[in-house]
Amino acid sequence: MSAYALLKTLHILSSTLLFGTGLGTAFFMWFTHRSGEIAAIANTARLTVRADFLFTTPAVIAQPVTGLLLMREMGFGFDAPWLQAAIALYLLAGACWLPVVWLQWRARELARAALRGGTPLPAAYYRSMRWWFALGWPAFLAVIATFWLMVAKPTLWG
Repeated sequence: MSAYALLKTLHILSSTLLFGTGLGTAFFMWFTHRSGEIAAIANTARLTVRADFLFTTPAVIAQPVTGLLLMREMGFGFDAPWLQAAIALYLLAGACWLPVVWLQWRARELARAALRGGTPLPAAYYRSMRWWFALGWPAFLAVIATFWLMVAKPTLWG
């Protein structure tokens, strides 16, 4: 296998892992949250935090590494508008994802405490989930747009 084929395969696999894990954990986290079942929420939040650590974080790291190596391999510079837009969208997704990671951790801790104490979920839990939901949308849309840019490589400006 050539270096290009290996890098492209790793880049595609890590982007798939990034998108798929994000979409899957968001689906389960949101619908479990909506159930109001504290034990289920605590468990789902625990697994979501774990999935981000095991799958999303390595993919987040692999994306720019393999992307830069692919750029070098293909002779691309940073002057291509579609690439500039893709990098900007990746940074936007990352800027949303970092607080989401903390919010997931916070929701997990608050749900665990409510479960241990036999109390309802506190207002801080619901605030965390509102922010989690709000930040998830721009990150999700940025990743979809980045996929399109990577495939279409459109002429955008310049």
